[in-house]
Amino acid sequence: MAADQGPLGVSPAAPVVTVAGPRVPRAEEVLTPEAVAFVVGLHRAFEGRRQELLARRKTRRAEIAAAGTLDFLPETAAVRESDWQVAEAPRALQDRRVEITGPTDRKMVINALNSGARVWLADFEDATAPTWANVVSGQVNLIDAFEGRIDFTSSAGKAYTLKPADQLATVVVRPRGWHLDENHLLVDGTPVAGAFLDFGLYFFHNAKRLLAKGADDPNSGPYFYLPKTESHLEARLWNDVFTHAQAALGIPHGTIRATVLIETITAAFEMEEILYELREHAAGLNAGRWDYLFSIVKNFRDTGEHYILPDRNSVTMASPFMAAYTRLLVQTCHRRGAHAIGGMAAFIPSRRDADVNAAALEKVRADKDREAAGGFDGSWVAHPDLVPVARACFDAVLGDRPNQKDNPGSDEVVTAAQLLDIAGSGGHCTEAGLHNAVQVGVRYIEAWLRGLGAVGIFNMMEDAATAEISRSQIWQWIHNDVVLANTGEKATADLVRRLVAEELAALRAELGDDAYAGGRWNEAARLFEQVALAEEFVDFLTLPALALLD
Repeated sequence: MAADQGPLGVSPAAPVVTVAGPRVPRAEEVLTPEAVAFVVGLHRAFEGRRQELLARRKTRRAEIAAAGTLDFLPETAAVRESDWQVAEAPRALQDRRVEITGPTDRKMVINALNSGARVWLADFEDATAPTWANVVSGQVNLIDAFEGRIDFTSSAGKAYTLKPADQLATVVVRPRGWHLDENHLLVDGTPVAGAFLDFGLYFFHNAKRLLAKGADDPNSGPYFYLPKTESHLEARLWNDVFTHAQAALGIPHGTIRATVLIETITAAFEMEEILYELREHAAGLNAGRWDYLFSIVKNFRDTGEHYILPDRNSVTMASPFMAAYTRLLVQTCHRRGAHAIGGMAAFIPSRRDADVNAAALEKVRADKDREAAGGFDGSWVAHPDLVPVARACFDAVLGDRPNQKDNPGSDEVVTAAQLLDIAGSGGHCTEAGLHNAVQVGVRYIEAWLRGLGAVGIFNMMEDAATAEISRSQIWQWIHNDVVLANTGEKATADLVRRLVAEELAALRAELGDDAYAGGRWNEAARLFEQVALAEEFVDFLTLPALALLD
């Protein structure tokens, strides 16, 4: 750990605030005393509730394990049955037909804003490895973008600059989830939540700057994506944070707009309640499909074979339980006047291999056609080359309309049993699926340890969510004595260790000794085995991994 840069506390009555991260260029521009004090104010006001909600997650998981099922909450039936609407979306968020996602490094900021997408999800969460340098420089890059002074020149000499402001995507920032601490900023020795830091720094520095641009500018307000939400009570906490933040800076109530990712199985049963809690700040819901699969495995990992997820690549959005989830999301959003945003097709194009490129484009096109026809108002892509593909799919359905909130989607009532019908997805648990899980997990974690959060692996865009699926499936298969369909061999810890060792040997041969030694492969393998094979399931692989980051 680099030398301590603080304390920033200025009086005996004030908390002791310590910045313990390594020095980052221009950090002083975002870590001003006023901005840090704003973040500390969020911590002091809401940290107790955050901890209570994190404890509640463990209680809820124990209840799920005991019951072996989930259902809609009887105590909130009145919310689901009453008539209410979320606030109308601001002009910049009326048309969201294509959204591009990615981390906040300087090149990505420019490419995403220039991509032709209506929205850029500026990601401090799953697509960003939260090194202190990434966290702080990401905030610097966003300020530079809004001030029109961002540029980038690659090592090959290629220059990147922004298009005119009216051609840029609208920025929607995704802070970290409630579960992650920021170990480089301490208040009286306690880490602040990554969520408080990411949200707080961005809102403090940019809210008034964005509002001053006027309604005609695509970046005319502070907009957010909220990840990893597990209940309406967690949404209520975000709503209270928004209310507090707006009041503290003298910004009108309801200026913030937030889209919630429905990427946990518990949140799927509380979509209405989540929108209700955020109704004055809500902009929509998003079908976060990869974390959703991880959440199902995590919550039902030891509740019987009905919940065993087959090979990840055999589970599609046409699988009955995933189709039910998306139907319910569209129905819920449009009933309440909110946007329904589709999920990420992980396939990425290739500018070097025509066959790979054609296959990726066709798979993404089919995915986005399905979403547009199913009532979604927009969807995600991970690469600028996919923006025109997704846009064409939604243009064909939307035409000149900004959205299709008047489309209720399917009128089929979605039941709890349909949401939990994992067995109905078909597919098998195979040796190839196990091998792929090892490959993706090890390769992703190694890149993450080097500070990369979004990584192309085998022509798929992988982030922390897909790595979570990989390691949690392995844990589930081993602890449920799964027999691999194609070999008849049982999934065991010893088999996984053998596959990890074989993967490391293959990587050494592929990369060469020097390049292999320059990576963090052995650390990645140890961490992967820890989170995939430990007797006690680790809630998030990023929790033990944080100790290995600068």
